Amino acid sequence: MLKSLRQALKVKEVRQRLLFTLLMLIVIRFGSNLPIPGVNTDYLKNFFEQQRQSSGNAFNFFNAITGGSFEQMSVLALSITPYITSSIIMELMTIAIPRLEELQREGEDGRKKILSYTRYLTVALALIESIAMAVGFGSQGLLTHFTLKSVVVTIATMTAGSAFLMWIGERITEKGVGNGISIVLLINILSSIPRDFATLWERFIMNAKSPATAVVAGLIIVACILLMTVFVVLLCDAERHIPVQYTAKMQGRRVLGNGQSSEIPLKVNTAGVIPVIFASSLMSFPVVISQFFNLDYASIPGKIIMVLNSSNWLKPERPIYSIGLVLYIVLIILFAYFYTSITFNPLEIANNMKKSGGFIPGIRPGRPTSDYLSEVLKYVIFLGATGLTIVAVIPIFISGVFNIGSLTFTGNSLIIIVGVILETLKSITSTTLVRNYKGFLGN
Repeated sequence: MLKSLRQALKVKEVRQRLLFTLLMLIVIRFGSNLPIPGVNTDYLKNFFEQQRQSSGNAFNFFNAITGGSFEQMSVLALSITPYITSSIIMELMTIAIPRLEELQREGEDGRKKILSYTRYLTVALALIESIAMAVGFGSQGLLTHFTLKSVVVTIATMTAGSAFLMWIGERITEKGVGNGISIVLLINILSSIPRDFATLWERFIMNAKSPATAVVAGLIIVACILLMTVFVVLLCDAERHIPVQYTAKMQGRRVLGNGQSSEIPLKVNTAGVIPVIFASSLMSFPVVISQFFNLDYASIPGKIIMVLNSSNWLKPERPIYSIGLVLYIVLIILFAYFYTSITFNPLEIANNMKKSGGFIPGIRPGRPTSDYLSEVLKYVIFLGATGLTIVAVIPIFISGVFNIGSLTFTGNSLIIIVGVILETLKSITSTTLVRNYKGFLGN
């Protein structure tokens, strides 16, 4: 990997793309620390500190993917979360609405239209979230002066900040390296890691009973982080390869096809981090809503909310509430199957293989090939969902047993970090190969 990176830095085009990406990331971090005029940042920090204690990870993960700018109520407070939400919505709507499905099949022009719809939906979602924040929290102390002017300024600033960040992400994709939206998400999550290491240092090193205990605790922490990182790398990069053989056909005096063999790569973690995000959102939504009401936790609805609250899971003194963890795991697995089923169509792949003269050795073309791919996909999805569940449960276990709160670089955040880094390195490598190939043609 380091050798490939050194070779890439020798190419002028790659260096320019990396420099452009770095400058854009500096702009993002500057905007993440630039507060909105007229906002009381201390109120929001105190509010979300109380919410984290009572709502588990309901706000912590959202604050992590915004790079802490949401807690500071900066210009980029909403970050790219509206864009991520709109992208997921458009992807689901493409499956449900025939017109959008036709646009997706039209090639580059169709994809540009879908991208335009995604941008409009992003601005609409950012506007709705900004109004909810400015009006809902403004009268409670978020705004130093709750007037129409301050509300309008807050709404316009937050909406414009989200749209600006979307624009930066697209420019990074065009003139930088890798997927711009993923890069923005990566830098936001990485910016929260120093605070997590400070928490670990204070909890296990500074409070150790002796220097030897502190050293052992430090070694265990480093070993656990390395093991989790390696496991996530294997989970994100693992693939199941299905062999495909193409036959040579005679059409008149011409031979179509050359009998080559190929493979269908099926990623083990096909759905990525989407199942964890869906499951976390579904579990945390009732918990967040309950914070706005004076709920009696001794009542049946209060008990249900405590079961759904991840801050009560794996607590030795309250084992009954860990039932919510079982529900959380089931939801992750179900969403993994659901999301993969709408993004991977075995019947379409089987038909395309049949048209091009391809077949899986030992499997008849057509419907038998589709059934075979579906069966293989079930096992692959289960393995990926199991690995995803392990990664998602580890930070919950640490939080419940050791009572240290949620950590950014574990769980779904670590999957995002590893996935984006691997994707970016592959993008840099491919850019270098294309540059060298052009040089070969030129020579």
